[in-house]
Amino acid sequence: MPHLADNEQMVEETAEEPIISRPYCVLLPLMSLKEARTLLPLAQALAADQGGRLIVLHVVAVPEGRPLSEAAAEVSRSREALDLFLAQNGHTGVQVKTLVRVAREVWEGIWETVREEEVDLLLLGWRGETLPDTAVEKMVHPLLAQPPCDVVLVRPGTDVTGPEGWGGLRRILLPVRGGPHAALSLRVAQALAEVADAEVTLLHVTDRGARDAEEELFATFAPALRGLERLTRSVTIVGDVSESIIQEAGGHQAIVMGAPARRVDPDGWGGPVLDAVAEGVDVTLVVVKKRWQAPTPPEGEPYVEERRPIAVVVNKWFAENTFRSEEFADLERLVALKEAQGLTISLGLPALNEEETVGNVIQTIKKALIEEIPLLDEIVLIDSGSVDYTREIAADLGIPVYIHQEILPQHGAYRGKGEALWKSLYVLEGDIIAWIDTDIVNIHPRFVYGILGPLLREPRIQYVKGFYRRPLRQGDKLIAGGGGRVTELTARPLLNLFFPELSGLIQPLAGEYAGRREALERLPFFTGYGVETGLLIDILNTYGLRAIAQVDLRERIHRNKPLPALSPMSFAIIQVVVRRLEDRHKIRLLEEINKTMNLIRYEPGRFFLETIEVRERERPPMITIPEYRQKRGLPPLEEERPPKKVHRTR
Repeated sequence: MPHLADNEQMVEETAEEPIISRPYCVLLPLMSLKEARTLLPLAQALAADQGGRLIVLHVVAVPEGRPLSEAAAEVSRSREALDLFLAQNGHTGVQVKTLVRVAREVWEGIWETVREEEVDLLLLGWRGETLPDTAVEKMVHPLLAQPPCDVVLVRPGTDVTGPEGWGGLRRILLPVRGGPHAALSLRVAQALAEVADAEVTLLHVTDRGARDAEEELFATFAPALRGLERLTRSVTIVGDVSESIIQEAGGHQAIVMGAPARRVDPDGWGGPVLDAVAEGVDVTLVVVKKRWQAPTPPEGEPYVEERRPIAVVVNKWFAENTFRSEEFADLERLVALKEAQGLTISLGLPALNEEETVGNVIQTIKKALIEEIPLLDEIVLIDSGSVDYTREIAADLGIPVYIHQEILPQHGAYRGKGEALWKSLYVLEGDIIAWIDTDIVNIHPRFVYGILGPLLREPRIQYVKGFYRRPLRQGDKLIAGGGGRVTELTARPLLNLFFPELSGLIQPLAGEYAGRREALERLPFFTGYGVETGLLIDILNTYGLRAIAQVDLRERIHRNKPLPALSPMSFAIIQVVVRRLEDRHKIRLLEEINKTMNLIRYEPGRFFLETIEVRERERPPMITIPEYRQKRGLPPLEEERPPKKVHRTR
């Protein structure tokens, strides 16, 4: 049984709650549904008490010797299970976020979340007969001696784990002696009483006269006690602390107590008083420990974050940031997330001579995601000068049509998909912008809602790429495992070599992706085939790897390019990678002559060379374009500070 707290060790002082401007955050790590059903109501009450938010966390522990990326499927299943549970049991008055991450051990994942999410209170289940399967097996970790956040440990009694749940509590015992945990104990007792509709008994055990001790108690806690609306009784006992608590607990169903103020035993939270109480009662036991206030580091000694090996970083990212489109198939929930955040969503359809497929793409997406479920606010075709009926088909289906060469004509026009995407930022209105190709034969709404889901679910994510199986069509046959030739032979080898953080992207060149406007408008766009590679590298450099996610869209069937047509695509991607290497190392690697490519051509009787220009031009961030700033209601550029760059960390 874990050791908990010793009230005799408490120093005679009270700690004031810190004043914070950001939303108060409660973290609830979970392992089992029983633990979730038991602790969720209390976690919601603790968050609601401070007008804050709740993060429900599940940590998938991966043993040493196995790559973290192997847990990707389990992470996905866990996300779905958490979402389903909260949909059935969530509290609408509290903002609840689910999070699943991987780590070598559960404590590692918990403390990482505490740090990254700036958690204020950590709520944990105490493993025992009433909760046999909890997130942490034992309260043993060096950080527990000086925790970076408040910690609340709950050992539920049979009254709580029974059919009535927290409603089985009628009276809560609150032993107090002052000390750094006293204010937190009072607040937790009040929240617990609200959940259970119970009353609170204040217990003060002392070795002095009862009247003097009671006067001292109320003099010390008067301000806090005035806010404890559920306090209906106070008891002062002269005698042994643990014996008095055990004796008084007989008329109560729960005890809220403070943890040791000065020490933590090597095997957990230690202290003879709470050891005795834990052994002597079978009611619900709640133990609290105030966060440790770290001393201010000396000036000139900045904190340096430990850098982890790239392989560990990428494996962890792969497991935590790889999603499945099925996770977001509940479209009504996506709409609720969108509306709760006050977001608008635009879908841009880049097209060039796609009359065979564009109509079905538009009809399928418009019907499912605008007419039946209002997930999208607009669908816009961005044409690059089609000479077939692509534009006419889109217009007949009620979709706004733009020709990219006619958007912002004062800034000129280049050929290429990247140019169309860059200019689409000017005409699309959404806070989130998604793009999908218009040559998809097996179009399904998941190609859109799949890449939108992570952005609606996770505020930290800025950019989402799709991936899928790409069968290669040969005549009337589809060959499984084919396709993605430029990806496997050019893009992924180059990224592995020079930008290894991106080596976990399954299909970095996929044509289905989405991002937040506030991120996309601050990035340069390459005008041709290199646009996807450039965006990935620039998102990585600006926002870090954790801002990128990828989603399994299952299978995509489209028109495959013949092999000779792939050489210019590869050539363009190589240019982009080299350009970013030049930027990184402040050197010049390419001259203008390198922008032409000799293609090997054959006709009966001879081979010959065809020289073509493959030039990846770079458009500046759209937010620097005066017309864009005026349209978006932004001040002229010279009146605005440059955007703050967020450096990536490993």
